[in-house]
Amino acid sequence: MKLIAVVGFVLTGICASAQTVSNVWVSDQKNGTYKNPVIDADYSDPDAIRVGDDFYMVSSSFTHIPGLPILHSKDLVNWKLIGHALKRQPPFDHFSTVQHGGGVWAPAIRYYNNEFYIYYPDPDFGIYVTKAKNITGPWTEPVLIETGKGLIDPCPLWDTDGKVYLVHAYAGSRAGFKSIIVVKELNKEGTKVIGDPVLVFDGHATDPTLEGPKFYKRNGYYYIFAPAGGVATGWQLVMRSKNVYGPYERKVVMDQGSSPVNGPHQGAWVNTQTGEDWFLHFQDKDAYGRVVHLQPMTWKNDWPVIGIDKDGDGKGEPVMVYKKPNVGKAYPVATVADSDEFNTPKLGLQWQWQANPQQGWAFPTAEGVLRLFSALLPDSIKLAWDYPNLLAQKFPTEEFTATTKISFQPKHEKERFGLMIHGASYAYISIEKRADGNYISFVKCVDADRKGKETVQDGEKLKSKDIYLRVQVRQKAVCTFSYSEDGTNFKTIGESLTAKPGRWVGAKIGFFFNRSNKTNDAGVVDIDWFRIEK
Repeated sequence: MKLIAVVGFVLTGICASAQTVSNVWVSDQKNGTYKNPVIDADYSDPDAIRVGDDFYMVSSSFTHIPGLPILHSKDLVNWKLIGHALKRQPPFDHFSTVQHGGGVWAPAIRYYNNEFYIYYPDPDFGIYVTKAKNITGPWTEPVLIETGKGLIDPCPLWDTDGKVYLVHAYAGSRAGFKSIIVVKELNKEGTKVIGDPVLVFDGHATDPTLEGPKFYKRNGYYYIFAPAGGVATGWQLVMRSKNVYGPYERKVVMDQGSSPVNGPHQGAWVNTQTGEDWFLHFQDKDAYGRVVHLQPMTWKNDWPVIGIDKDGDGKGEPVMVYKKPNVGKAYPVATVADSDEFNTPKLGLQWQWQANPQQGWAFPTAEGVLRLFSALLPDSIKLAWDYPNLLAQKFPTEEFTATTKISFQPKHEKERFGLMIHGASYAYISIEKRADGNYISFVKCVDADRKGKETVQDGEKLKSKDIYLRVQVRQKAVCTFSYSEDGTNFKTIGESLTAKPGRWVGAKIGFFFNRSNKTNDAGVVDIDWFRIEK
């Protein structure tokens, strides 16, 4: 909302900042227990560490920018998004356009010698590392420690003898082979591969689609935690050896069992200050993305057991409700941000672009609005599937309603603003300037990733420049769009969309503002607020 006086700014700022807990998903049950998922949003391939009394988590971000999201928790249940390690994605020209499924794959975060390290793979370019003294940055420019196609999911290990090792997997789509794990030696700075790869485990016989390894050492054993069997159907594998290069024994330590959690795997072992062990992992929920679960973990005969082991065979299954971790004290309920009042001159951390952004796509202001200028798209972009200037966030849970209030102030015909559900199938409600006024319309495209065709439903001419746009998301990701000129009476437009995930990512919700002509003074849209409710 626009603010006139300093007093108004202060009061509104307090009101906005008070809204720190999601209206649609909270894991903490406020009775000493939590429910899974702890984050019901697409933070795929999570890795986590504890530093003192603080837990930090990172996840894949693919081509969404800012990338490499960093989350913080005091108790492993209540998480907040606190920053990103990647402001722009290299190579910069390559990622100025949308590169579906490319970019940052499964990262690893570690803390060594008073520095934070994040190793991440780009399957088309190689393995990078970025470092920071403080978790919120500044983070160094990513250093390419090894070039190559198909090198994925790296994780370092600083050994007790001073040597540094890296474990990683291979992407069949780039390397031409997969389902194996290798270990390489790094220099002491952890910034360059200095050793040849040693094959330590081949999963073809028992553990196909082996990937996402994490490296640990405990009680004289080297451990490699790695998922196998595919993201929607697989299991959590652990390998151990007394020698860093093997041979490694293997054991399945968690699978779906009788739980409703499909493919539970790929994540991070962390321990608390009180000596408890826990495991963070993801579950693939199709259009909703890969959401984050928290499992209790114990050790039996120097093997981890993740989840609840009902029959005592050393293999666990996921819990849905469980006692919260003992971290020595209780902490307030917290969630990843979703609603945004745009009342501060800084873009909310939950928002990401589809590619490296250009100045002018959006400007935060101190006036209580986010200001967008229309962008001229190249002729090569035929579908909204490839819009780089889509400012979007993840679905916050399975069912929610998103409403935004905007002021549409175009200058040229065909300038168009839209509220979109984005994925391999997408739909959006839009406002477009035409010769005789501004019109509402609805656009839908099924299977855009396979060059599907857009269908358009025209709506009425609008009387006001101030418009409310809304989308309701219900079970099975069914999305219905509506609009209002008074904020009270909403009119449904278009047929429902069944959302689909993008390439390796869940569906997203966000805004775009485009034009078809070159100009030295583009039209403006002011977004007053964006609210997620039940």
